[in-house]
Amino acid sequence: MDLDLRKLRYFAAVAEHRHFGRAAEQLFITQPVLSRQIRAIEQELECTLLVRTTRSVELTPAGRQLQEEARGILAAVAAAVQRVHDADKGTRRLVVAFSPGLHVSEAIRAFALRHPDVETDLVPARWWEQDAPLRDGRCQVAYLRRPFDDSGLRTIPIGHEPRVACLPATHPLAARAELTTADLVGERMLDAPVRRTASLEEKFELIASGHGIALLPLSVARSYARPDLVHRTVTDVPGVETCLAVPADLADLADRRGKPLRDFLEIATATLRPA
Repeated sequence: MDLDLRKLRYFAAVAEHRHFGRAAEQLFITQPVLSRQIRAIEQELECTLLVRTTRSVELTPAGRQLQEEARGILAAVAAAVQRVHDADKGTRRLVVAFSPGLHVSEAIRAFALRHPDVETDLVPARWWEQDAPLRDGRCQVAYLRRPFDDSGLRTIPIGHEPRVACLPATHPLAARAELTTADLVGERMLDAPVRRTASLEEKFELIASGHGIALLPLSVARSYARPDLVHRTVTDVPGVETCLAVPADLADLADRRGKPLRDFLEIATATLRPA
């Protein structure tokens, strides 16, 4: 089986739009050609990826898995192409990943003052695989929350933030100023081990619709504030640690001769730590 990048891009477009016509427009091909390509992918993989009706296109479990794999593969290839172009032009670039709700702008601004010749890019880290941008080469450093797989990474602790219960504004517990874990017994929790959502927006929409509640870092709840949701401190739930993470081999290289990365770690450590 040889599923090339072109076919992955075709599938990723359909998975994103959930519509063959809009995906075909994005790819500048005709809809019949795209349909044939998707059927060919399903034949190669020997599984059904999409369920088609006259009104919608839905992903099967296999399709959702391929969508996740395609995102990482295509992003890694795009990053590799960017590095090749940078090398050709002599451009120096630092790419920083960050978890939802965490802000690195102050550190980026301070770094830019010290290294105006280094271009900086940002990559969002998906909450269920925060370390992926570090491992597939999309970034050199990341500002993340634990837990994540830190094998092969050098980490620098930054701080802790509390976790809060996010629930509908109409929920009986919404009237309380603070909660404990005992108050949450019997509630349906929309956490990763139970139900992994494709985005935080989807998670918040499910919560607002009454499908459950979730324990989230305070900064995430604040970043996605909306009038039909509230967040309440849960007094006996441990907080989450935030840290900077760098691939260990890249960190070793920075120690020897990689001044921009070493300087960014120094600046970010001082800037991001709570006063």
